Amino acid sequence: MTSILSNIRSLAADLPAHQLANLDEVELVQIQHGALDEVAGYLETKRWTSVVMVVDGNTYDQAGQRLANLLSKSSIRVQVTRLLPDRKGDVIADEVSLIQVILDIQHSGAKAVLAVGGGTIHDISRYAAYTAGAPFISIPTAASVDGFNSKGAPIIIRGEKITIPAIGPSAIFADVDILMAAPSQLTAAGFGDMLGKYTSLFDWKFGSLVADEPYLQISADMTKSALSQCVNAVEQIAKRSEEGVRILMGALVESGLAMLLFGQSHPASGSEHHLSHYWEMEFIRLGKKQLLHGAKVGAACVEISKLYHRIGEQGIELNGGSYPASEDIKRRMALQWDDIRSHITQLPEPEVLGDLMRMVGGPAGVSELPIGDELLERSLAEAHKVRYSRYTLLHAYNEHPSLFVK
Repeated sequence: MTSILSNIRSLAADLPAHQLANLDEVELVQIQHGALDEVAGYLETKRWTSVVMVVDGNTYDQAGQRLANLLSKSSIRVQVTRLLPDRKGDVIADEVSLIQVILDIQHSGAKAVLAVGGGTIHDISRYAAYTAGAPFISIPTAASVDGFNSKGAPIIIRGEKITIPAIGPSAIFADVDILMAAPSQLTAAGFGDMLGKYTSLFDWKFGSLVADEPYLQISADMTKSALSQCVNAVEQIAKRSEEGVRILMGALVESGLAMLLFGQSHPASGSEHHLSHYWEMEFIRLGKKQLLHGAKVGAACVEISKLYHRIGEQGIELNGGSYPASEDIKRRMALQWDDIRSHITQLPEPEVLGDLMRMVGGPAGVSELPIGDELLERSLAEAHKVRYSRYTLLHAYNEHPSLFVK
C-alpha cells in the first residue's frame, strides 16, 4: 500500500524540510498478501547482507522462521535473536532485552535490524538499532499497535517507563495473511489503540490552547482520517476479514506517520496512554502479568471520556478571567472555556466507545480488566506525571483542582 506514503507526501509538500525529513526516512510501506516475500529483495537492493532478526517464541513461529529461510536462500546472513520472557511469561522492553539485541548486533556485524512481531519487539529493536547506528525494518505480525513506525521507544528502565528517542523504520512489510491469522485479542487491541485517538486528539488541542504546545493541523487531520476509517469499518475489523485487517493496519501505519511528520507523539498519545503506562508500571512493580497495550488504551479512553464529559457538564470557576500572572493556565482556560467545552462535546460518550470496543472483542471499560477501583482512582490522580511535560486536561484537572466545579 505505497499510496499511503505518496498521499501523505502530497498533503505535506508545503511543510518545512525538517518535518518532511522524518517522513522521508520511511522508504516503503507494503500492506498486502505476500509482503513477507518482498523483504529479501529490499535488503538486497540496500546491500544489507547481514541482519539481526528480533523475534519472540510466538512471532518466530508465525513469521520469523519462514522469513529466516527466505533470507538464507538469498544469501543474506541471519542472526535470529529470540527474546526470552520473564517469569510471568511477558517479553518486556527493558534493559535485559536491549542488551541482548545490542550484543547480537555487535557480534554479528549486522547491517540492519528486522523487528518481527508486535509493539514491544519493535520498541526493543528500534532503540537497539539506533544505539548501534543501524537501520531497522518493521515486519508486524498483528495489527495491534500504531507504534510500528514511531521514532520513540517506550522503555522500562528500573521499573519506570520512559520514552527515548530512537529511529523509525526504513520500510514496513505487513503481510495480510499473517495479520489475519493473528489472535483476535491482538486485532481488538489495535482497534483500541486507534480508538484512543479520540481523547489524544482532544488533549493535543487542549494543550495547544492553554499551554502553547506545538500543533500541526495536517497531522491532526491524518489521525482523524485514520480513526474514522477504523470506526466506519468496525464490523469488518471485528470479523477479521481481509478488508477489515487492511483498513486497521493502514490506519495504524497512518497514525504512526502522523507522529513522524509532527516529530512527537501528541497526535496519538494523550491522557489515555498515560493511564495505560501507569497501570503497566504498577503491574511490573507488583510482579503481575502484563495486559495488552491497546486493550488498556481502549479501556482508558472510555474512562477519560467519562471524566472529560463530566468536566464539560459541570464547568469551571470562570472568576471573570482575572488571575495573577503566576496562574496563567487558569486565566487561559477561563478565556478559552467555550472552545474547550465545544471540543469536549465532540468526544463520543463513554457508552459509545465501550460499545465499539465490545464489538471487536475488547474490554468495554476498566471494569473488564484486572484493574481495581483503587488503582483506577490513583491513576486518574497521578498518571499525568508519567509525561508531566505533556499538558492534557487530566494534567490541568489535577494541577488546578480549585478551578473545576466538583
